Amino acid sequence: MSLRRQLRILADLSGCLVRQPAVSLRLMSQLPWVRRGFDYARHFESAPVEPPGPPLLPPGPAAAAANPLKAFFDSRTTGRGISKWTHYFDIYNRHFSRFVGKEVKVLEIGVFSGGSLEMWRHYFGPHCRVYGVDVNEACRSYGNEFTEIFIGDQADRGFWKAFKKRVAHLDILVDDGGHRPEQQIATLEEMLPHLRPGGVYLCEDIHGTHNDFAAYMLGLVRNLNAMKDDPSQPGVRPSPLQSRIHSVHFYPYVTVIEKTESPVPLFIAPRRGTEWQA
Repeated sequence: MSLRRQLRILADLSGCLVRQPAVSLRLMSQLPWVRRGFDYARHFESAPVEPPGPPLLPPGPAAAAANPLKAFFDSRTTGRGISKWTHYFDIYNRHFSRFVGKEVKVLEIGVFSGGSLEMWRHYFGPHCRVYGVDVNEACRSYGNEFTEIFIGDQADRGFWKAFKKRVAHLDILVDDGGHRPEQQIATLEEMLPHLRPGGVYLCEDIHGTHNDFAAYMLGLVRNLNAMKDDPSQPGVRPSPLQSRIHSVHFYPYVTVIEKTESPVPLFIAPRRGTEWQA
């Protein structure tokens, strides 16, 4: 861990110690466990590697049918450019496939050359409405009857407030914008509540082991495990975050958040059966 990073962590903990001493002391007590997990991940590559088995889907029509996004990308030899890490396509398809053929509103931040806007429309089908956000005025040219382009800075919360007045809700948000942590965090905080129940937020290009957005996400995930036991309740009443967030997924360079289809009123752990170990 770099000296600069260590000093930043110490500064953050010092500020937290003043504001919430009990919380900050618990965080400091967990630093050895954080470091242990960090070291394990760094040395994981030294573990024995099993020889790969046969591919689940051999290359060809079957593989293309299983992931039409990858097929669209591979077939793009002319036209508007698309730039994506190839392992992203399996992530997209895993989390987005249930929206295919439905009335879905998709926002991509980072329009670039406009090819991915066409990819989303092709993938989701004719009932898809696509929105693009970019800082480059030239990207307005990619707008059409089913694609609307907004020009603005994703770190500008005022921009997002104006956007939400124009677009009532979204089902999917793909953040492929400026890739700076302050931009990604502002976008998440402003737009995650704006996704409909069951919606999916995906942030890509999260690079580096000391990425500040990744650290922010680890703080968010810690709160998914919060547990306040109330003897007067038959279970545990979830926090607003736990009630609305179904799951958080971490992949190389990508984080995905899925929202619940409906708010969770209570976490319960019923027992079944008649025989119990003493």
